[in-house]
Amino acid sequence: MAALTPTGPDKVEVLANIDLTLAWNLEGPDLPAVDIALSLIEQFTEYGRTVADELRTLLLGIPADSDAVISARAALGEASRRLHLPPPSSTPHAAGQRAQNLARLVQGLVRAAGRVAEEQARVRRPRPTPWGSRLPARSTTCPPDGA
Repeated sequence: MAALTPTGPDKVEVLANIDLTLAWNLEGPDLPAVDIALSLIEQFTEYGRTVADELRTLLLGIPADSDAVISARAALGEASRRLHLPPPSSTPHAAGQRAQNLARLVQGLVRAAGRVAEEQARVRRPRPTPWGSRLPARSTTCPPDGA
């Protein structure tokens, strides 16, 4: 049976690369190689689009006025602007900056998806009845003949 989620970059690999990218010192002399930064930009863009699509689907299952939805919509708005930009100029600094910006964006999308999933679980939990956790017992016997 085929997976329902589109294939793409592995989440563990992407999250590790995010940490690596955010550790770059773009003000120092040891800038990342342009080809490495551009490769990470491509990976973060692809993964970010996948997470954004899944987040849009998750939003359908919770009330529109919840804090999780409001926060997720802000992240999705930013994603719609930044995940479709053309590649940056081929300088190490520009490529490194774009990679770091996309890394932070993907982190925000992943956080928003987590909050929305938590909110979905909270909304789906059965609410207690006024009688506690059980409904009153119903009689399954027939009433006596004279009743």
